[in-house]
Amino acid sequence: MNLKKHIPNLITLLNLLSGCIALVFAGEANFEMAFFFVCLGIFFDFFDGFFARLFNVSSPLGLQLDSLADMVTSGVVPGYVMFKMLSNSVNSNPSLMYLPYLGFVITLGSCYRLANFNIDTRQKDSFIGLPTPANAIFILSLPLILKNSDSLLILEMLTNYSILLMVSIISAFILNAEIPLFALKIKKFNLKDNALQLFFLLISILLLVIFQFSGVALVIIFYVSLSVIMNLITGKKA
Repeated sequence: MNLKKHIPNLITLLNLLSGCIALVFAGEANFEMAFFFVCLGIFFDFFDGFFARLFNVSSPLGLQLDSLADMVTSGVVPGYVMFKMLSNSVNSNPSLMYLPYLGFVITLGSCYRLANFNIDTRQKDSFIGLPTPANAIFILSLPLILKNSDSLLILEMLTNYSILLMVSIISAFILNAEIPLFALKIKKFNLKDNALQLFFLLISILLLVIFQFSGVALVIIFYVSLSVIMNLITGKKA
């Protein structure tokens, strides 16, 4: 029995388990732990593919498992977190009682992206549209920013249901937008081929150090913005 072929799938299932645990913590409004387990799930999501390539055991089953696990960790969880934030923002207003369910547009957008990713041959070495893990990290950072920020402006923005709804719609759009985003993987160990990735990494570290939880959201925004700028410079299209 070849045990190696089961290792990537086991890691993928750990991603799914992490997403399930994150969902429980999100339901309890423990967004710190929800954020941690989503990040842990994304960590497993990276390494299932790594070990599949290392052991040369990539399979159609692994591809499907990966998308199903991502659907929970990077699709259902951020949609539910936005639902919780919207629920808090409407303050039990009877006229807005159904509005929080629109937060699940993030989940719908994530589902469509994951299904499309499996059949889109253009996304082997880079991405078109924001990857679901990056979007999940962005959404999960919002309640942490709200909790840890002293800014009245941020407080007003992240408790305003109109802004949260707009974030949800933009999130679903950017997941599936025909916008090429540069790959973060380093394949050749030289400065010339990785200058963009290293620049992004340096700025990201600075953003996280300076802005902490807010820096998480800023890193994702910077990633998309930098990709768009590079596309304009190079003339790259999807």
